[in-house]
Amino acid sequence: MIADASAQTTSRTLTSPTSDQTETGQTGVHYEIFVRAFCDSNGDGIGDLNGVTSKLDYLQDLGVSAIWLMPINPSPSYHMYDVTDYYGIAPEYGTMDDFRRLVSEAHQRGIKVIMDFVINHTSRQHPWFVEACKSKDNPYHDWYVWMKQKDIDALNIASREITADSQEKNPWHRVPGAPFSEKYYALFWSGMPDLNYDNPQVREEIYKTGKFWLTDVGVDGFRLDAARHIYPDWEEPKNHQFWEEFGQVMEAAKPGVYTVGEVWTRAERIAPYFRGLKANFNFDLSLALQEIPYKERDTAEIVPMLVQNRSIFEAVNPNFIDAIMLSNHDQSRIGSLLNGNPNHLKVAANLLLTLPGNPYMYYGEEIGMLGVKPDENIREPFLWNIGKKDPERARWRRAKYSTSRTVTPLAQQQTDPDSLYNHYRRLIHFRNSHPVLNDNLSKLELTGIQHKNAIAFIRKSGNRSVLILHNLSKRGLDVVLYPAELAEGKQIVLDTAGGARIFKDGKVRVPAYGCVVLENR
Repeated sequence: MIADASAQTTSRTLTSPTSDQTETGQTGVHYEIFVRAFCDSNGDGIGDLNGVTSKLDYLQDLGVSAIWLMPINPSPSYHMYDVTDYYGIAPEYGTMDDFRRLVSEAHQRGIKVIMDFVINHTSRQHPWFVEACKSKDNPYHDWYVWMKQKDIDALNIASREITADSQEKNPWHRVPGAPFSEKYYALFWSGMPDLNYDNPQVREEIYKTGKFWLTDVGVDGFRLDAARHIYPDWEEPKNHQFWEEFGQVMEAAKPGVYTVGEVWTRAERIAPYFRGLKANFNFDLSLALQEIPYKERDTAEIVPMLVQNRSIFEAVNPNFIDAIMLSNHDQSRIGSLLNGNPNHLKVAANLLLTLPGNPYMYYGEEIGMLGVKPDENIREPFLWNIGKKDPERARWRRAKYSTSRTVTPLAQQQTDPDSLYNHYRRLIHFRNSHPVLNDNLSKLELTGIQHKNAIAFIRKSGNRSVLILHNLSKRGLDVVLYPAELAEGKQIVLDTAGGARIFKDGKVRVPAYGCVVLENR
């Protein structure tokens, strides 16, 4: 368990971050929720907005400062990433009044609300696309991307390579029975036709929608789905200009609005998106964090990688927010990737919550939920309690991986001081209480410390800095601080495993699977 290693640490007040003092994302930990699977308030088996509202006290106690809700707009799909009404609430989730109450109750607890804004594409059942398919002369036809086969062939874009964010090889689709021969472009699948952002009417309508949710409903920001694909692959540079304009319009509507993009690519190609988006998800780091605890070695050399990538981002936007995570709704759960090993899961939590950036937790990660793709299996119901003691469990589908037999439900973990849940809770509260760790914009520096089973780095914020040491292995390590001046005046302010100590020769004992934070006296 996390052990307070000094009187200074013991006297800290463990409180949630005062999110009104800084813009969303600059401090605190965010929590991703698939509403359908989170909490069922009315017994119909489907998680809903009132269920989320009922668990805000839990989230506040856990220490999160913002929640990201996966899509809540009406949609024909269970995941709701194909929207049919940008101004509505999915009926199975509740009403607009329910959502307004959720936003209000969250704000009363100092929790911001971020909603998934799916604007790369609509559902093919959206009224706009239904109209677009009627005729080339229909006013909505140009709201989508169309092309004749000969032009598709001339540009050599009839097919594409599968990427991490889309499994679609053949993105061009014909409308059965349509009075024209053009095909429409749908990057993800035929049910999600891409919007045409060269059409100013499309931009204006989407901006109008964004302003509605920000100013009328009161959300604090957006997670931008498929941010790299607003324009088709062969026109990707146009995305950068679009997001700059989008960011300016949203900022004018609500100063301080938070925007975080889904951009799956290498750092050099992510960087231009920081011109318009305040944050972008770091998928390279996520993949590394999924391997390191399992191997018990830093084969990815994440600190040098982060230092390099962060310098690339900083050159574009000095105030960039690096959104970091272990896994999300598109990836196999970290619990399964680490085979449910509690020590490895605690190491993963230690890394996520001490590295610089804005940490995101996927719902259930704090209790070790399991799940391996396909997607339905990584979006299973949250386990609040055991069996009949769990009337709030969303039973939208029968769980294959996360059951009461494979994962200890929250109620049982809350009473176990050594549980994964309590490890997360203590670590989040310590992070929230520490001005350097809670500064998501803090600087990252390398150290000269080298050990195959350890990760070491420095974080700086203002005139304060901390040295962070991670032991990835099952054996205690005596880490030699290098250069030697690193040891001068240091004291241990956090010891997650208990038993850490500083020796007179400058070595630091880091317990097995532990994290130690050192700071000058």
